[in-house]
Amino acid sequence: MSVKLLDVLNLAKKLDANLQVKNTENNLDVLIEHAVSDSRRAESGTLFCCIKGDSSDGHNYIDAAEAKGAVALLCEREVNSKLPQIIVKSTREVMGEIAALIYDHPAEKLLMIGVTGTNGKTTTTYIIRSILNAAGIKSGLLGTIIESDGVNDRDADRTTPESCVVQSQLAKMVENNCGACVMETSSHGLYLGRLKGAKYDVAVFTNLYPEHLDFHVDMENYFNAKKLLFTRYTKPNFTGAANAANEFGLRLVKEFNNITGFAVGLNKDNAASRVVSYKTSLIGTEIEIKADGFADLKLFSPLIGDFNVWNVLCAVTALRGRVSDEAIVKGVADVPQVPGRLERYELKNHALCFIDFAHTPSALRSVLKTIRDLKPDTRIISLFGHGGGRYQLNRPELGRAADELADEVIITMDNSRDEDPALIANAIAAGIKNKNYKIILNRPEAIAYALSELKSERDILAVTGKGPEKFIIVKDKHIAHNDAEFVKNWRTEHE
Repeated sequence: MSVKLLDVLNLAKKLDANLQVKNTENNLDVLIEHAVSDSRRAESGTLFCCIKGDSSDGHNYIDAAEAKGAVALLCEREVNSKLPQIIVKSTREVMGEIAALIYDHPAEKLLMIGVTGTNGKTTTTYIIRSILNAAGIKSGLLGTIIESDGVNDRDADRTTPESCVVQSQLAKMVENNCGACVMETSSHGLYLGRLKGAKYDVAVFTNLYPEHLDFHVDMENYFNAKKLLFTRYTKPNFTGAANAANEFGLRLVKEFNNITGFAVGLNKDNAASRVVSYKTSLIGTEIEIKADGFADLKLFSPLIGDFNVWNVLCAVTALRGRVSDEAIVKGVADVPQVPGRLERYELKNHALCFIDFAHTPSALRSVLKTIRDLKPDTRIISLFGHGGGRYQLNRPELGRAADELADEVIITMDNSRDEDPALIANAIAAGIKNKNYKIILNRPEAIAYALSELKSERDILAVTGKGPEKFIIVKDKHIAHNDAEFVKNWRTEHE
């Protein structure tokens, strides 16, 4: 796939009528085969898109991109380079559409499914993909844990990558004969235009709780960012699913008549798709679903906990009518373990350790309540921290949630970034009323101590906050660490 610089320039003019150009006169036949915003990913035939972010400026990496084969620039100011330059007001505003042109509009060749919300996005995308697989539809996946083009998986850098990466990955999915793409769409990604160049056939809203308010300021702005999936990035005949038990999801259901509301135990006036009964255990969950206009479904999912009932219902509602009920039953039963989502490890003494990505008060409450409900007589140790540069009011709330639902609390380091981890820990501790807690900032030491405290089958450790992440970020350093690998290694060494 390739287009001429002239084609890129003509589209850019439509997207930004006030753009300027430099060094383009004798280069309009230059072939553009790739679009990147990371100079390290540049190669022969690349349009290098310069983005000015909070901590770095792509305009400072033009020489590096050129050395790797970049042949043209999309930038926001004139730069000292002999490469052809298309100068626009905002690179992000035009980059997605231009990348879509370069990669031959791959989103138009796929069933596009976007999932947004505060909690449950990752698990819901895994369930949707499993159902599609059961229906014989090969799919790619873009999300918090991996970027999969249908053949190859790589660790994700962020939940929703820059639009040029999205378009490149979609093109690889098409090349690999995928019929669909399942994608997590974060509020940051939606607000910053990372979905530009793609339109969605199915849009899904899981829920909305306070998070990222350091960026969005308040819940209304946060909701409006999420809502962009439905208002800006959907195809005219899209279908949707939204959580009717969440006030923000109910607003979507009332505003869009093509969005099906779903809920657990609510009447059909609020939810056309609903779970009428379920039974969950440490083995899995049995679920019965009723939906207006469809036959009743009885499902078994290997996923455990009340919140996974919501995730299953969300995925099923999103695909109902697009795939067979047989595919839904099989896909829900075959969904793989989602890394960092109630990931279960048993010790030799039959004590359990669960690793989960829960990093908001509501998500932590869900994890701890799930454990308590499944094994009421258990002794729960809750181990977690909080990320630096994240919504600070969540810190005492995290402490309060653990204090109310766990027997012991261990506060440790998460990705402290540019903040003092001790100050973060103290802010968490401010929400704890009883004094049955410890602060052990070194995360591996904290987990090792907590594991050593598991004495019998009635003891359970919940390690939350980082899930599948492979590093602890401290200032500008990435320190190698993965909660699951640490637990597995500790278990081997001590058993």
